Amino acid sequence: MTPRDGLTSKEIEVATLVWQGLTNREIGKLTGTTEQVVKNHLRCTFDKLGVWSRLELALYVASHGGKSWAEEASRFPDLPAVRSTGSVGKTGIHTRTTLP
Repeated sequence: MTPRDGLTSKEIEVATLVWQGLTNREIGKLTGTTEQVVKNHLRCTFDKLGVWSRLELALYVASHGGKSWAEEASRFPDLPAVRSTGSVGKTGIHTRTTLP
């Protein structure tokens, strides 16, 4: 059993959206919940995966299949498609998310 197997479907969904570069506010709007609920999901996800930040979570998702995590989120048909483009600069990773 991998640490990911211990996540709920909502935690997987939120982790995928973090990996795609969305903010807590954007995730809340997409999932029909509040920012605080998103923070709660993230805190539980951090604990279960042993990560400390959104960046570590995004890197964890990316290194464990990234796209397959996104496919897992496809079980949530009411979510619109999210496109994310990114680049790496001197100050770190920069992402831009486009919502339909």
